[in-house]
Amino acid sequence: MMRTAWQELVDAFDREGIQYVFGMPGSPKHLYDALYDSTGVRPILVRHETAGAFMAMAYARVSGTIGCCFGCPGPGVANLIPGILEAWSGCTPVLALGVRAPTRTYGMGAFQEAPQTSLFRPITKWAVTVERPERIGWYLRRAITIATSGQPGPVYVEVPADLGLQPVEMPPYQPALRGIRPAPDPQRIEAAVQLLAQARRPLLVCGGGSIASGAFEPVRAFIERLGMPVQVTPAGRGIIEEEHPLFAGLVGLYRTEYSREVWEESDLIITVGSRMEEFQSGAWTYFPSGARLIQIDIAAEELGRNWVPDVAIQADATLALQALLAAVDRVGLPRNESRVRSLTERQQRAIAAAEADAATAALPIRGKQIVATLNRVFDRRTILVLENGAQDLWAYYWPYYRVRDRGAVVPPAEQTAMGLGVAGAIGAALARPDWYVVCTTGDGAFQMAMHELPTAVEQRLRITWVIFDDHALGWPRWTQRTALGGRVIATEFAATFDFVAVARGTGCYAERVEQPEELAPALERARRANDAGQPAVIDVVVDSEEHHPSFVEFHRLR
Repeated sequence: MMRTAWQELVDAFDREGIQYVFGMPGSPKHLYDALYDSTGVRPILVRHETAGAFMAMAYARVSGTIGCCFGCPGPGVANLIPGILEAWSGCTPVLALGVRAPTRTYGMGAFQEAPQTSLFRPITKWAVTVERPERIGWYLRRAITIATSGQPGPVYVEVPADLGLQPVEMPPYQPALRGIRPAPDPQRIEAAVQLLAQARRPLLVCGGGSIASGAFEPVRAFIERLGMPVQVTPAGRGIIEEEHPLFAGLVGLYRTEYSREVWEESDLIITVGSRMEEFQSGAWTYFPSGARLIQIDIAAEELGRNWVPDVAIQADATLALQALLAAVDRVGLPRNESRVRSLTERQQRAIAAAEADAATAALPIRGKQIVATLNRVFDRRTILVLENGAQDLWAYYWPYYRVRDRGAVVPPAEQTAMGLGVAGAIGAALARPDWYVVCTTGDGAFQMAMHELPTAVEQRLRITWVIFDDHALGWPRWTQRTALGGRVIATEFAATFDFVAVARGTGCYAERVEQPEELAPALERARRANDAGQPAVIDVVVDSEEHHPSFVEFHRLR
């Protein structure tokens, strides 16, 4: 059959289960006219291409499959870069599509001509220009296989404008190979089990690689079999529900008192799918004294990147944990019942202390009270989408907020691009439209992506954005006040938006909250609005001075 590359691409999307394309058309001849005839692939019209890349990343994280975004030539494609950079940092499979200037005029100063593949090569697993239209199926199949296999990550495929509209005879499409993953070396598994046998207080630490692997059951089975606690990086949140008795909080910058105790008393750390970067490792200074290290990662180049392990295992997280569990059973290592009892009691005390701490009537409203109330009002079947500001950082501090469902967190990666969570909430909601999505954001990050509120309204999504509003870029202002002798400049908003008016103007439900007793009723009303298909914005005037002690401690290291 004679067809264009765009028509073939859309048909192949349907076969690959790609349901959404996040972007906006330039010339509608490219991709979007082909989407008009599709029944299985929906275009999500964004207000800015960067937001489309953020949505594709969040969609991929929640759905467990590949996300797709699109940019038109030149600035449209360039606008995808912040989102693709974040996906690269977070090892998230995203397919970025672009249109390039025509082959017949490329290099002559054609309209919107730009070195697009050169821009993407450093931050993707593969960046390529389609050179023959009849090979579009091969390019797509190759892109999906690369993005989803081994260490996942983004890819970029561009189609020259003239080639994309040229009808040709297309060969039959063959679906992509997906999720090809390495199994562990048996000798390294045996070495790891020997370290486990010697350890009295081992600790499992799960990063984003455990989520990408879908290692939910293997993690649970492994820690329950040995009576071992588990901690997570922000990217590893959702690997297990955070009220499980063996859950012990987050690591690094994000640790709380109980988390710190469990970390520092450990004599063996097992990391699964994490590079243990600066924020996760306390600038690489938090390693427990005298402890041994087993590192499991799907990518060989990540092994020993930071802390050098005693045993390094290159393998998919699921396959490695299954092999370790089988070896533990074969050797007959015992479950540490007394440690389980101790951990359970200490965890319950930590939860009770956090709940009491968050139950404050202080003014302005405290960030810890906001996240605890959110957790109570929205409860289960809720996806937490995070920004990374000084006050909304309270959503990272377990047990003030406790994730109650597997895979129900969308964190930024190490780039922490502002606006990722605000826009990404839309991708998360489309991945699980029957769940609630709650995005915690500072007012600075919200201003960088609030133009996407109408996108959520158009799709009738169950999203509530909660703004921690301190009229400032809180994190850099804190640094100015504490490390720079109070030299505050360019971090406070002398004029800002009326977020409630803006949100209502787009069709969202919206309220401003200034009193603690107003918080829970406002969130209840937002949830009811979500039930009716209306996104919501709750603007909370928040204290800008209180920070978790771990936040302060971490900054003494930098």
